[in-house]
Amino acid sequence: MELKNKLEILADAAKYDASCASSGTTKRDSAGSATALGSSGGAGICHSYAPDGRCISLLKVLLTNACIYDCHYCINRRSSDVQRARFSVAEVVQLTLDFYKRNYIEGLFLSSGIVRNPDYTMERVVEVARQLRVDHDFRGYIHLKTIPEASQELIDQAGEYADRISINIELASQQSLDRLAPEKNMSRTQKAMGGIRTRIETDSERRKADRQSGKRRTKKDRHFAPAGQSTQMIVGADASPDRQLLDRADVLYGAYHLKRVYYSAFSPIPSASPILPLKSPPLVREHRLYQSDWLMRFYGYSVEEIAPDSAPNLDLDIDPKLSWALRSRETFPVDVNQAPRELLLRIPGIGVRSVTRILQIRRWSALRLEDLQKLGISLKKCLPFVITTDHNPARLGLDSDRLRSRFAPGPQQTEFTFTVADAKSSAITGEV
Repeated sequence: MELKNKLEILADAAKYDASCASSGTTKRDSAGSATALGSSGGAGICHSYAPDGRCISLLKVLLTNACIYDCHYCINRRSSDVQRARFSVAEVVQLTLDFYKRNYIEGLFLSSGIVRNPDYTMERVVEVARQLRVDHDFRGYIHLKTIPEASQELIDQAGEYADRISINIELASQQSLDRLAPEKNMSRTQKAMGGIRTRIETDSERRKADRQSGKRRTKKDRHFAPAGQSTQMIVGADASPDRQLLDRADVLYGAYHLKRVYYSAFSPIPSASPILPLKSPPLVREHRLYQSDWLMRFYGYSVEEIAPDSAPNLDLDIDPKLSWALRSRETFPVDVNQAPRELLLRIPGIGVRSVTRILQIRRWSALRLEDLQKLGISLKKCLPFVITTDHNPARLGLDSDRLRSRFAPGPQQTEFTFTVADAKSSAITGEV
């Protein structure tokens, strides 16, 4: 098969993996070296390089889409009748170098179906990264998808050459794995994640000790997976409610210090297994899970607050922060001139950066509505929940149901847009 045809097949087969992002790595460039190639921190034709997980341009391919596993939700499963292809190690290395030199990409995301056995496949994946780093002095970004069934030694080698490594947990429970991916095991995957966490922490402690002792780094002194590890969960392939997905993500963040958990809405595939859903879940469900994940990591929300036992699935009509606020009306309104940071973060429409700026500004002067507007804060969301020197919504007597009807989409919805003048007027008339 020609290389072009292989690339078409294996790049298309890789599109279902959502955990392809580049962030948090140490910056490397080719300055000062006559042989080095690439940079993990520069900008070629990429869109952006950001610490919050937004992607730069990467060559995203599988080493092969042949696989001995038979995961029902995977288009590359053993029983699928898709056209198969396989790159050699040399072909992936050359494609990466050629694409970089043409300024198409800044790095490589490499995954693979499992052939022969996990160790054999993992050896091939690691060899691609080794040749790029050692033989070609490639300093661009490399993300390797590891196989939990592979030996810890091979996973450790992957971390030596890659910026980020990831192991997809796929589903939130062992029961779902037994039904849809019988060759996969939750405890084995989490054990591999634990091994990666230990190596990352050991490497971090060693580097800290070297800095304190004044020891100089050498070219062979590689940082183990500087961008950490990540994983992916499939949404909607089984009956797991959002609460179960978020509970699993919470465990992964806490126990294994993952950088990101990615959520990928199940997409019907050709020749699909009869035990899979006939259609994909609403894409907004995936979006709400990402919003909830953000609240857990940066806003101090617990899983119980976001998806309580009484409502284990997220509200698709409104975002989870607003949903919590409507369930917790006794907390509001919040005085932005007096409330602590933890409470300010709970106000719908106000983000982490805005909270930081509010805390800085109010040291010198009291905030008014126009000050919030100047900070770029969404008055549409926050006005029913905040008190400023010239605004107090408490007198309006707004109940949660009435407020929800203002925010939830629907044919009867009127546009809920506030200006500072509107807010002042509503405070007088009692109308919102």
